Amino acid sequence: MSSEELALHRQLGLTDDELAQIEATLGREPNRTELAMYSVMWSEHCSYKSSKIHLRTLPTEGPAVLVGPGQDAGAVDVGDGIAVVFKIESHSHPSAIEPYQGAATGVGGIVRDIVSMGARPVALLDPLLFGPLTEERNRWLFTGVVAGIGGYGNCIGVPTVGGEIRFADPHTADPTVDVMCVGIADAADLITAQSRSAQAGSLMVLYGASTGRDGIGGVSVLASATLEDGAEGSRPSVQIGDPFAEKLLIEASLDLIAGGCLEGLQDLGGAGITCAVSESATRAGMGASLDLDAVPLREPGMEPFEILTSESQERMLAIVHPSKLDEVRAVCDRWGLSTAVIGELTPGGTLTVRSSGAVGSPAARTTRVARSTPVFVCSSIEPFRRASRLSSHPSRTSTPVSRSRAARPAVSSSGRTNRSTVAWRPATTPVASSAGSSSTSERASSSSTVPPSWPSSRSLRKTSR
Repeated sequence: MSSEELALHRQLGLTDDELAQIEATLGREPNRTELAMYSVMWSEHCSYKSSKIHLRTLPTEGPAVLVGPGQDAGAVDVGDGIAVVFKIESHSHPSAIEPYQGAATGVGGIVRDIVSMGARPVALLDPLLFGPLTEERNRWLFTGVVAGIGGYGNCIGVPTVGGEIRFADPHTADPTVDVMCVGIADAADLITAQSRSAQAGSLMVLYGASTGRDGIGGVSVLASATLEDGAEGSRPSVQIGDPFAEKLLIEASLDLIAGGCLEGLQDLGGAGITCAVSESATRAGMGASLDLDAVPLREPGMEPFEILTSESQERMLAIVHPSKLDEVRAVCDRWGLSTAVIGELTPGGTLTVRSSGAVGSPAARTTRVARSTPVFVCSSIEPFRRASRLSSHPSRTSTPVSRSRAARPAVSSSGRTNRSTVAWRPATTPVASSAGSSSTSERASSSSTVPPSWPSSRSLRKTSR
């Protein structure tokens, strides 16, 4: 079945059960813009729906832990009032499609996460895994990824101080590109939901680059789906980075923080404005009213769903008290960055999106889009190599897992993915080395309903129900 023949929610990577959950939350069918918003926020990349049950088993508290899960990055106290802020994540699938930009924007995104916590980024580390360099494509990926990491980092003045590179056959089709950033901040100046108190009426100020069509649906197309043959067609979903604009964004953001101008700060990466606005409002315990007509665009004729899900790089969203707006604009002007008030926090938990293109009603009105995300409980299968080693042990019997099939979840006869019985079938043997792969959210989720690219714009541009 072609992607055009699938129901729209399946084209967007949502299962039938997830659609039912959205309808129950809203009390009605979602319109197309709302469906696009839920699809990116409920992607594996943003919601960790198949990995969160495992992540919750890890230790997250301790006497030196200042910030644990739930923020843009973690932070630990290293003494003398100094905090070390850090985060690691993967940008594997974008790098497999367009290695230079995929790796470069991975660096840009992780750096903005550190800045959004109020810290200055000082170092990058990159654990990388590729297929053997005897194959031409692996050499192309290797060269592009290394150049992308170094090129972006050098332009923003953040050095790559460590990492590792390993090679194994399973990574020929899908390299692992992990990016870690470390930053330094005064512990008292960290920006968290607990340290800053936003309030109803506080403004949402978008500053930095303008919004284009690059990266639309990236968290669903590249970060949360498996790569199939012909995945090069997903190249338009790879974001395009501008490290010189990022450098200005870093310095302006740190100036705003030092000046006490902000009640909150979040970068725009995966899921774009949808993620930044909904998560900022959720952390503040409020809803938000968003005006898409106020968003600076670099391309004419962009539809609401395109503006909401664009992953154009080098953008930040600040929560600003109205009395501080002039100061924020002055700082951004000094660094040559545009600003736009695109919304405000409102009482309650509803995100209302307005657009001149939506006649007679809001373009979208969602609730709990950043909360109550679904959870995939996956059954486990013993790793192939471990099964092979133990197959001759008298107390164990092991059945080798077939390596001839691509990884995909079990689907019931009705065609609905059953979250309680999803069984992963590895396509190849695991990596032979002991190298750690720290953030595997992009490779942890697969769905037989997720095509290699988003639906055509025609599908989403039809008049909303």
